[in-house]
Amino acid sequence: MNELPLNGFDIVVVAFLVVVALVFFAGVKTVPQGYAWTVERFGRYTRTLKPGLNVITPFVERIGAKLSVMEQVLDVPTQEVITKDNATVAVDGVAFYQVLDAARAAYEVQQLELAILNLTMTNIRTVMGSMELDLLLSHRDEINTKLLHVVDAAAEAWGIKVTRIEIKDIVPPADLVASMGRQMKAERDKRAAILESEGMRQSEILKAEGQKQALILAAEGRREAAFRDAEARERMAEAEAKATEMVSKAIAEGDIQAVNYFVAQKYVDALGHLAAAPNQKVLMMPVDATSILGSVAGIAELAKSAMAEQPSARRGGVPDSRG
Repeated sequence: MNELPLNGFDIVVVAFLVVVALVFFAGVKTVPQGYAWTVERFGRYTRTLKPGLNVITPFVERIGAKLSVMEQVLDVPTQEVITKDNATVAVDGVAFYQVLDAARAAYEVQQLELAILNLTMTNIRTVMGSMELDLLLSHRDEINTKLLHVVDAAAEAWGIKVTRIEIKDIVPPADLVASMGRQMKAERDKRAAILESEGMRQSEILKAEGQKQALILAAEGRREAAFRDAEARERMAEAEAKATEMVSKAIAEGDIQAVNYFVAQKYVDALGHLAAAPNQKVLMMPVDATSILGSVAGIAELAKSAMAEQPSARRGGVPDSRG
């Protein structure tokens, strides 16, 4: 079977279809998720393509820059920083940033990552150089906050948002580390000595408080004992006065036995005091013992008369049945 030869018209049609296909594919652009592409017309920025299917004018417009709008991390290399108190430390860190405006990030600054890196390193030296070493080691969060504020404000003109800046390591010189270790040990020894002295002081205070309470209790005991002694002496005085009154009454009534009882009691009390004296070893009694016996006999007679009065009183009060 013989093939028909293609004439000139057919060739033109095929060529036209091929050109149309090429133009169509040249004008259709697919932007991945997380990216933004800039479009330039004759070298001038016109618009930004979003993720998905986009169409540009072939041979008139072209893709300028392809930028990631995802959050990106930038490692900050180690650099030496001189602190306010002239201590040299080695510092490194990490920065996180995100492209918010692809057009400004592409056309406002050249070599975006290098610009952010140099900006971060410069501000690390500025911020940390204005602080003393002790503050530098203990206020890392404050340093991160200051760096973030300064770098983010400077990068805003580039369409960049700096989300975080973290200082990873702060390494002082070896001799300075050893000196800090000795200082820390001395500080801990000082705190231990202070705590020990505080403990001793508290112990002395508690001991003094205990002695004070003991003295107070002893004084209260002595006061109570004195009160009891005074009360006992008062009652003894009352009893003595009562006895004296009874003896005086007996003398007035002519009862000599009560007088003998009173004298014998005083005599016995005096002998008891003489015998109880600590410096008395030998007791001389230049008295007649019969007088004491007579006094005792008087006491016995007094008791008999008192007992004899009680039945007579009972008989006087009960009438005689024979009468």
